[in-house]
Amino acid sequence: MIQLKSRWAKEVNEKNVHQEYPRPNLVRESYFNLNGLWQYSIDQKAKTSSYEGTILVPFSPETLLSGVQKIVMPENFLHYRKEFCLPKGFIRDRVLLHFGAVDQECVVFLNNKKVGTHKGGYNAFTFDVTDALEAGENVLTMCVRDMTEKKPHARGKQKLVKKGKYGSLFYTPQSGIWKTVWMESVPQDYIERVKITPRYDEGEVEITVFSKGKTEDALISVMDDAHMVAQAHGKVNQPIRLKLGEFKSWTPKTPYLYDVEITYGEDKVRSYFGMRKFHVGRDSKGILRFFMNNKPFFFNGILDQGYWPESLLTPPTDEALKYDIEKLKDLGYNTIRKHVKVESDRFYYHCDKIGMIVWQDMPNGGGDYNMFFVTYLTNAFDWFARGVKDNHYGLFKRKDPEGRRQYYQDLREMIEQLYNYPSIAVWVPFNEGWGQFDARKATELIRRLDQTRFINEACGWFDQHGGDMYSIHNYSKGLKVHPQKDRVVALTEFGGYSYAIKGHTACEKEFGYKSFHSKQKLTESYRQLWEDEVYTNLANGLSSAIYTQTSDIEEEVNGIFTYDREEVKFIEKDLRKVNQKLYQIWEKVV
Repeated sequence: MIQLKSRWAKEVNEKNVHQEYPRPNLVRESYFNLNGLWQYSIDQKAKTSSYEGTILVPFSPETLLSGVQKIVMPENFLHYRKEFCLPKGFIRDRVLLHFGAVDQECVVFLNNKKVGTHKGGYNAFTFDVTDALEAGENVLTMCVRDMTEKKPHARGKQKLVKKGKYGSLFYTPQSGIWKTVWMESVPQDYIERVKITPRYDEGEVEITVFSKGKTEDALISVMDDAHMVAQAHGKVNQPIRLKLGEFKSWTPKTPYLYDVEITYGEDKVRSYFGMRKFHVGRDSKGILRFFMNNKPFFFNGILDQGYWPESLLTPPTDEALKYDIEKLKDLGYNTIRKHVKVESDRFYYHCDKIGMIVWQDMPNGGGDYNMFFVTYLTNAFDWFARGVKDNHYGLFKRKDPEGRRQYYQDLREMIEQLYNYPSIAVWVPFNEGWGQFDARKATELIRRLDQTRFINEACGWFDQHGGDMYSIHNYSKGLKVHPQKDRVVALTEFGGYSYAIKGHTACEKEFGYKSFHSKQKLTESYRQLWEDEVYTNLANGLSSAIYTQTSDIEEEVNGIFTYDREEVKFIEKDLRKVNQKLYQIWEKVV
């Protein structure tokens, strides 16, 4: 592996590492960031009293920025230790300890008292640590296990052992803390969660304030540029409707956000929302399309995996996280498909503010995949994949009942955590048969949790005929689509054209679906791809195109950007013209 660094790596140090408020849709004044230098050790014992060095949290030990650069193997235990003193006056009644994500299983102690455990490497979790706190110095310790593909937990693109032609699709595994660790203090009765649902056609917003406290009522105020436009009292744990009257819509072109203030007893939080609506409808010619705010909408997007050379799944800085979103929008795209990864909350916040729609994948899990079955056969014979039922748990490496139960727990946590972000338009429970099982049941669960967004039930192959879209992955052959009777036609992955720029690659081995050796050739072939496979199919029902991918990652060199984000590999003005032409044709065909 050749060590690359992005432009942001040199800015990172123990004092400034990810100090931004980590949960923008539920903000309190109380905030204590625990990122920075921790002690760590990697050994084969569940308990330890000695530590071998320091690690820069929230970077995983496998990364350059962590200062460790060691892979945690399935037989290892990863230990953390952090000493801290809370600021004077910080504690009110209760103190909550938040972890953005810890990969994969952990047990947490404060001052030698166990405060909680968690399974699942992508979602946030919280422990009430009030009773374990001590005056003055406190000691936080954690023990982590990460089995990667050796257990059926969600793991996304992480892989310990890569084999065969498509091994390049998987990347260096990582472990432990990889999102912000932080604390906040709350009153005895406090707001645990808020659920915000825009009711676009009614000109209302529906807000549910969740709490187990004894206080019954909450006061909700909606602000438009510091001017109050709606206010209501209501019972907690029940939906409260607020009438907005004439309102400003949220779209990628006009990403307008309303501020929300909620008072519940002695607790006060701030949030926000965007007024927008997604549904399936028929265009002027009777063809099923995606609609946004009651108008046909084309999702023109990029597959985005969120990796950086010096820090893997964790962006080096908040500015690095914003760069990809802002640059992709500048190039003319309106959608990011967040691929088999749950990002930090700040990613979705930036998409809300900037105006970038998100398709959110559920990270894949299960056993070690049979790549011949899920990749070779499916690429060659699309009709074969669409005829296979996903209740054959052995074929899809989902025989473990605990792993299937954990999948539903992770899916529920992800949707509840991300529900309020208006930029999210689509949930993707399964991708290309990687650990897929009973997809129709997953769709039923998602519908119960969220009736306001689209579902791409089985992205790419192994279609179980549910969800809102007929999903196509196309990397090798000419695309000819036909309108479907009950679902919208969606090209959900395609392209993957590769171009390796000398001095900006991380590996000697290079992978892509079609290779080029100059920016000019790459750009012209990309333009021709859109002429042949996208423009020509718009009138036939095609309603999305998700190109692979945002950046190069390790052996894959098929990004819009190089892995270090130093180069845009396409001629930018020509890329914008391709996207402009798409929108012009779309307006004519719908």
